[in-house]
Amino acid sequence: MKCCSDCASMSENSGQEKTQWITTVILSSSLQDHEISTSLQNQRHRVRYSDSVEDGSIIFSLSGVAFLLSYAEGLFFGETDIFFERIKKFMAIHRNGFLLLSAALHGPKEWDMMFKVQQRFLGSNLRIIPVHNTAEAIKLMLTIAKISSKPHLDNIRYRMLMAKAQIVEQSSVWKMFHQRQLESTLINTT
Repeated sequence: MKCCSDCASMSENSGQEKTQWITTVILSSSLQDHEISTSLQNQRHRVRYSDSVEDGSIIFSLSGVAFLLSYAEGLFFGETDIFFERIKKFMAIHRNGFLLLSAALHGPKEWDMMFKVQQRFLGSNLRIIPVHNTAEAIKLMLTIAKISSKPHLDNIRYRMLMAKAQIVEQSSVWKMFHQRQLESTLINTT
């Protein structure tokens, strides 16, 4: 069973759907020789490069999510005002944006930087995700993009509705409530 054009194979032995999710990813040209680009291509994602997006941008257009990759160590020596302007420009374009703040170790300086970013963009829809390495960043981005894509979102909604219905049907509280309702109906009719 193929759930969408972006999905591939299914494991018939286990009876559970095992699909490889493949999508198109737009990367800023500054990431062309980056490990993220190589890793996404190795996973068979369609990678496209653009000069017109913010440096460090990774965009999953079919899912409607975008990520801005920044390295914490570069922020300590650079100008924070320039960094904040990059984030501001990124958030003006992408309403569903995430800031990936990468550091091998998230110590007091890194947490302080995240706090400053949170203070500066309080009230916006910017979400900050601390990551430690490229593999972790890719795994998080793909997970967020996959669950945000329409076919998978519809599937998750359907599963949640089925789980809710099953919980309600098998709930002892629901059975007791239903029994009381029947009893009160019988009393009112006699």
